[in-house]
Amino acid sequence: MTHDHENPHGSPHRFQRRWRGGRRFFPFAIFFFSVLSLFIGGTAAILYLIFSEYSGVRNIWLLVCGAPFAIILFAIITIFTLYARLGRPLGQIFSAIDSVAEGNLSVRVPEDNSPQFQELIKRFNKMVSELERADQQRRNLTTDIAHELRTPLHIIQGNLEGIIDGVYQPTSEHINNTLDETKLLARLVNDLQTLSLAEAGQLPLHPTRFLLADLLADLTSSFSAQAASLGISLQTNIYDPSKEFSADYDRLNQVLSNLISNALRHTPEGGKISIETEAIISGVRIVVRDTGEGIPAEQIPFIFDRFWRGDKSRTGRTNSGLGLAIAKQLIHAHHGTIEVQSEIGTGTIFTIELPE
Repeated sequence: MTHDHENPHGSPHRFQRRWRGGRRFFPFAIFFFSVLSLFIGGTAAILYLIFSEYSGVRNIWLLVCGAPFAIILFAIITIFTLYARLGRPLGQIFSAIDSVAEGNLSVRVPEDNSPQFQELIKRFNKMVSELERADQQRRNLTTDIAHELRTPLHIIQGNLEGIIDGVYQPTSEHINNTLDETKLLARLVNDLQTLSLAEAGQLPLHPTRFLLADLLADLTSSFSAQAASLGISLQTNIYDPSKEFSADYDRLNQVLSNLISNALRHTPEGGKISIETEAIISGVRIVVRDTGEGIPAEQIPFIFDRFWRGDKSRTGRTNSGLGLAIAKQLIHAHHGTIEVQSEIGTGTIFTIELPE
């Protein structure tokens, strides 16, 4: 039994069907009234012109018999041409928009059917491609998080069960191993929270005025011992040691620390890592350059994605796989840009530009 009083306007699906049916009828209505208007208006115009200049039965019959057919033929050719150039491409675009609204992100509009709308169609297809990629990333996010959480949880669970069952002795080694895994979990959760706040534009920043030379000195002090132990040269090049800059010191330090840490992991012994600063019209440019193994060209568009790692086996567990994604969002939060250039066997260059 239906209860019309619960939905006085009818079901949404019924309304959508009526709307779509009306929308399909709309082009035919336009076509009919266009032809009718052209016929009546054209016939009246020709009658007026001929009667005002000529006289005679022959001209009148020629007008009456020939003018309507000529006008109809002209109207059909004109409307068909307009439809082929404008109506059909617009219909394809509207149909694609409806498909996207219904959740079908695989739809694309043919780009070679309409020179007039070629640029619009290209941009529409690019937009849908980005939406499809973002949707796929969203679908993969849960799987990625589960993958990252599974290993430390299994290690913690195994260590604790082994101690409880008497398989392991509660030695400092097993306890420290378990503690390290809990720290890894805590770092992963903190990174996810930071990334989520940054992407939502809700990450609080605390800009201060500081010397760029001080920031680079802190970074060098933090990583010099590790670089020396790996046989890697860590250098800085500051264009103006007295240059002051306004930004969130801790967040910018976090970004550069992540880039240097990545460079140390992928630069062989005897390699070099340099941090350079230079002035630009809009602010400052910071470049982190290494002579490491480089990044394949097909992977460069994805390095700022969540959980991206150059090692597809994901055997390394020293980082969460969120560092570059966080770095990008932190730079965007400062209204800056970050770009990467890389070549296999030559090295990688990260370029950061920040406004004053």
